[in-house]
Amino acid sequence: MCGIAGVFALDGPLSPVVRDAIEPMTSSLRHRGPDGAGYFRDERAALGHRRLAIIDLTGGTQPMTDHAGLWVVFNGEIYNHRALRTDLETRGHVFRTTSDTEVILHAYRAFGMQSVERLHGMFAFAVYDANRRELFIARDRLGKKPLFYSVLDGALHFASEIKAIARSPLWNGAMDESTLEEYLSLGYILAPRTAYRHVRKLEPGHWIHARDGRLTVQKYWDVERFDDHRAPLPALIAEVDDLLRQAVVDRLESEVPLGAFLSGGIDSGLVVSYMAEAASSPVRTTTVGFGGQGHNEIEAARLTAMKWGTTQVSDVVEPRLDEVLDPIVESFDEPFADSSAIPTFYVSKIARRQVTVALSGDGGDESFGGYSFRYVPHAVEGVARRFLPGTMGRGAAAALAAVWPRSRRLPRALRLGTVLDNVSVDAAHAYFNDLCVTKPSVVGRLLGRTSWDPRSSTVFDEVTAPYRRCPSASAVQRAEYADLKIYLPNDVLVKVDRMSMAHSLEVRCPLLDHRLVELAFAIPRSHKMPWLRPKHLLKQVAKARLPEELLRLPKHGFSAPVGDWLAGEYRVAFEEDVLSASSLTAGRLDQRAVRVMLEAHCRGEADHTPALWAVWMLERWHRLQTRDAKSLGRDIAKPPAREGGVELACPVAGGSR
Repeated sequence: MCGIAGVFALDGPLSPVVRDAIEPMTSSLRHRGPDGAGYFRDERAALGHRRLAIIDLTGGTQPMTDHAGLWVVFNGEIYNHRALRTDLETRGHVFRTTSDTEVILHAYRAFGMQSVERLHGMFAFAVYDANRRELFIARDRLGKKPLFYSVLDGALHFASEIKAIARSPLWNGAMDESTLEEYLSLGYILAPRTAYRHVRKLEPGHWIHARDGRLTVQKYWDVERFDDHRAPLPALIAEVDDLLRQAVVDRLESEVPLGAFLSGGIDSGLVVSYMAEAASSPVRTTTVGFGGQGHNEIEAARLTAMKWGTTQVSDVVEPRLDEVLDPIVESFDEPFADSSAIPTFYVSKIARRQVTVALSGDGGDESFGGYSFRYVPHAVEGVARRFLPGTMGRGAAAALAAVWPRSRRLPRALRLGTVLDNVSVDAAHAYFNDLCVTKPSVVGRLLGRTSWDPRSSTVFDEVTAPYRRCPSASAVQRAEYADLKIYLPNDVLVKVDRMSMAHSLEVRCPLLDHRLVELAFAIPRSHKMPWLRPKHLLKQVAKARLPEELLRLPKHGFSAPVGDWLAGEYRVAFEEDVLSASSLTAGRLDQRAVRVMLEAHCRGEADHTPALWAVWMLERWHRLQTRDAKSLGRDIAKPPAREGGVELACPVAGGSR
């Protein structure tokens, strides 16, 4: 796990001032790699690397060269590097180190851009060919490792985080105001856009090729099989069990201390169980919680820890937001409003005291039907419409909606008429509404709009595009696929990467092994989620591995009591930031609407936690952005940089989501 940065002249040589900026660009990523730094420069390119040493502690320094014109900077881990090394050696390649970084170099030499399809792991890397004067950048299939890029004055800049690009003398900090609506709706900004007009995210499963003034962005991976793996349930359980065990074992290679995050759920519990079977000493596990059972899974996690004999560190934290809020906000480089970043920050901080690498259970919900509030209604109404024709099916769904507990957020989607075998406008709207953390009507009020139909916005189209595009006949599979393309890479994995890297901790996610993900979508919904039982297939795997009591517990998100904080001890801080004369969001948001929401929230008349938290995080981000711009002596509102002469080719039909 590391931080990478680079600049490549699309046409002609790099100016010396831009080439020399590679050191401050790379230095800004020190938290991602505290163990060392390295640089490469020639007339066309400059590469930088900050290293968190995990494998081949002495021989894996970067930028690395094959001494024949190729140079690479790499962030991540390649889990099949030993098998690839053996294959390449049979083809005549000679290796100088035992690092996975060198395998990328030789694979690129052997297979060119298609080499990325042979890599199993989490990665963002750039290979520069000094002889051909071309640059190749790739990001892993699911988006576990980040990569940002920007074309400024004819120079392609790229980095693991935006803050590195901002250290370039060509930096343009102009904001993309069009992202405000989606940020308020979702709590994050959808790739490929960022909060900055001239910075883009490279989407998961994509690569960039730059040569002769042309920049091409291409998708190389997607889920292709749906619903066609119809083996008997016992065979499916065995197959998932075998593949998940292998995915965990693949992620245990490390020359530094390794452990795991352990929550009270089955995903992290399964990961820990396979680790414990493969390990020669007790697995080191870490759990955190806040006061109150609604935000505390320590006792549930202890069940798994006791069964598998882990060395468990549990901590109930009482965060002081005035101490951690700015470091958290600053880590994201753009507005980000998932409040579970707070417990993720703390569990990473505590885990780093004992390990350098931690495995997590992220990814099980999106592939195996874990979000019951989003997936169950699709299954319920699909069954009703399938077996009860016409209005009878719709009536049965409405009847179920009337009696289903509202705490599970199901009635809204049930009433919209989702069908199992047809992608309808109502089905896409149901998915959109459930994904939005802030109701569309509330977003409209924040933006000062008297009326607003989100279905007429670009946000609706972009969020629902993968749902509508998915070829599965199952509405549940479509919702899972959309989460895999929208929620997972733009929220969950961003949160885990930034919060762990803030503490120089590498996190590996076995449930996001792309082979396991492909298998999960090939299995029909009827086997993954029969009789409306969320995550049924994984629970069958877990029956033989986890305490029975754990399997009966309701699902809890990794959350913090931010609603209580906003209504209590941090109300004054919120008002001083957001509702004062010095507010930086006052020109973008309706302050009167914000005040009305805050007062209703504090009186207990409505729960406006997501909207208020998003507004506060936006304000804090603006303040940090302004502070950083002033410290660098820059005007954040300067005119756009020249971008002429560059052709952006994105030959992916229907977009890349």
